[in-house]
Amino acid sequence: MNGLWESTLGTMRAKLHEETFSTWLEPIRFDGLEGRTVRLRIPNRFFADWISARYLTDLLEPLRQHAGRNDLEVSWVVDASLQDQVSSAGQVQAPSTETARGTLQSTLPPALAVPERRVTARAARAPGRELRASAELPLDGAPVARDTRVAEPAAADEAYALNPRYSFENFVVGGSNQLAYAAAVAAGSSPGRRYNPLVLYSKVGLGKTHLVNAVGHRVREDRPGARVLFLSAERFTNEFIWALQHKRIEEFRTRYRVACDVLILDDIQFLAGREQTQEEFFHTFNALYHADKQIVVTSDVDPKHIPEMTERLVSRFQWGLVADVQAPELDTRIAILQKKAEAESLHLPSEVALLIAQRAQNNVRELEGTLLRLAVLADAQRRPIDLELARTVLGGGPPQGRDARQISVEDVQRAACEFFQIGLRDLLGDRKHRNVSIPRMIAMYVCREHLDLSYPMIGARFGNKDHTTVMNAHRRIAALIGEDERIRRALESIEQKIGLA
Repeated sequence: MNGLWESTLGTMRAKLHEETFSTWLEPIRFDGLEGRTVRLRIPNRFFADWISARYLTDLLEPLRQHAGRNDLEVSWVVDASLQDQVSSAGQVQAPSTETARGTLQSTLPPALAVPERRVTARAARAPGRELRASAELPLDGAPVARDTRVAEPAAADEAYALNPRYSFENFVVGGSNQLAYAAAVAAGSSPGRRYNPLVLYSKVGLGKTHLVNAVGHRVREDRPGARVLFLSAERFTNEFIWALQHKRIEEFRTRYRVACDVLILDDIQFLAGREQTQEEFFHTFNALYHADKQIVVTSDVDPKHIPEMTERLVSRFQWGLVADVQAPELDTRIAILQKKAEAESLHLPSEVALLIAQRAQNNVRELEGTLLRLAVLADAQRRPIDLELARTVLGGGPPQGRDARQISVEDVQRAACEFFQIGLRDLLGDRKHRNVSIPRMIAMYVCREHLDLSYPMIGARFGNKDHTTVMNAHRRIAALIGEDERIRRALESIEQKIGLA
């Protein structure tokens, strides 16, 4: 049954940041399956409370899936022998009973409080998601060690290193990321003066981490002595907890408020619901901002849409520039592939680049991953990368139906006008009447879904509308498709008229 745990770990590794995975899941040991209870050995009580509050739902899903059972629950067994492995890895050390009841209970958020006799493992309730697992789990097994500490933060050079592969020079600019790129260059060239704070948000794999690393590199190139701290919001949280536990909060504040010229915080959404950490970051933000120190933040959504993020912190983000990074257009995807092929010394025929770009539309990581799979297979078979090999790897030829590159915005607009029997002037105008606004939103939605155009580009073709108008139109139609049969039929008919269905 150990294969059950190995398979679960493989699934969780793909879901979590590598730092999170290695800190909280790698130290766990599988201790057997008894009935419907999966026994897992952990170094200390702190592990049980932290994992149960944040990752239990995600952990139970693959466990149940790989076991083929929907009734599995988790039981934690504290095993002090695992403590040495955790401590040597610089992760979390074991909690003592006194400290857990004292320091932790008094200083940490409620989700981290350690109960006196039992740990209640409850899956964190994500916004819009049902709480799936809830169980009181006994902490039996070996006694808990006598020390409660999160390991001391690593040296700055180790903990806050920028990725050397991410620079402005190797970032491919297109309509989908032009604004974010220009703002990042400005922030890196004049830190603290322009676009402060700079907030970049997007779905995963679209380049925001590349851009913020490039900001740090540009600052260090122009100012070799500049102190640039790049870290995840989760690391910030863990260091804050450690400082509280050890009564070294002043050292923590000095590191981030005084001994820092540029603070780059990745995945700010991790702070959602962590009121005490948000409070600390709020004051850190104010100290840096008023000292003209550059602040750069990334998120997977616009910060104003992050649930349980304090309003005053969201308002601080809006003092500077909040920019989104969209999925790259077809031409940009091709350019990214060519850039990657050049960096890897690969010969990539143009027709192969086109096929990959047509197939891999979600993010840059998918593009690069597909290219590298092709390269490995070509090397193993001692053959060049060609269209035949690409079709084998990608599962066939180009997508069926009309090539989206042959379709123009005007084609979509004409099809929408014909279906709804309205004039083009009305479609491109500003009338808010439903008879005109719904066709306009559907046409914008089709352009965004199929034509590889950014929101600003679509807005310009619809009577110079603001990009937020296009974003709202896309969001509203996407929501209505599953609820309104008339909207769905209209959308399908327009797609059929222009050869996309």
